[in-house]
Amino acid sequence: MSENILKVSGLKIAYGGIQAVKGVDLEVNKGELVTLIGANGAGKTTTLKAITGTLPGCKVEGNIYYSGSQIQGTKSFELVKNKLAMVPEGRGVFTRMTILENLMMGAYIRDDKDGIQADIDKWFGVFPRLKERSAQLAGTLSGGEQQMLAMARALMSHPKLLLLDEPSMGLSPIMVEKIFEVVRNVSAQGVTILLVEQNAKLALQAAHRGYVMDSGLITMTGNAKDMLDDPKVREAYLGEG
Repeated sequence: MSENILKVSGLKIAYGGIQAVKGVDLEVNKGELVTLIGANGAGKTTTLKAITGTLPGCKVEGNIYYSGSQIQGTKSFELVKNKLAMVPEGRGVFTRMTILENLMMGAYIRDDKDGIQADIDKWFGVFPRLKERSAQLAGTLSGGEQQMLAMARALMSHPKLLLLDEPSMGLSPIMVEKIFEVVRNVSAQGVTILLVEQNAKLALQAAHRGYVMDSGLITMTGNAKDMLDDPKVREAYLGEG
């Protein structure tokens, strides 16, 4: 039986009088790459923020379990210590720090100096552009380079679960291909991933399973490859009649 890493049940989130998420159930098992797709405003990012405890001023109901333990109310820095990391929408790099300093921040919970250096070398190998600019301030990088850095920084913490929020947003087609290549590579290394992504086709092609979210509700779930062939998914999210 698969080990359950993340289980969300009956999740409801309200901003004031607006119900943004209306009772979501989803789960991610160890080693899976699961994608959550849907239109803008469906509640995908709000769901991820609820999981990571980064939703100020909202009413959150329901249950969120990570590795079998309930995590509502847990501070986000505690979640990082427990090997749950998130790459937020908009990347969120430390703009006034260098690339190298950003990577070191990703490893702040670690004290294995040799291991940290080995991981820096590893991610510089995956992202040669970052190595070339290692002393450059992160705020001066292009959007695609910042996305690479945000992903590498999160992976420096050796996450057991990696949450990715819209990693392809605003990037050129070539950069989108590179980012998804890395997502697939990280998944192949055994890192469990929950991916929120507007590019439904690329997300489903990379994922093992998928969820479709619409107006705060999960409206469909299943094997990602099957969903790619589903006429409703093709029409609504892949632009194919």
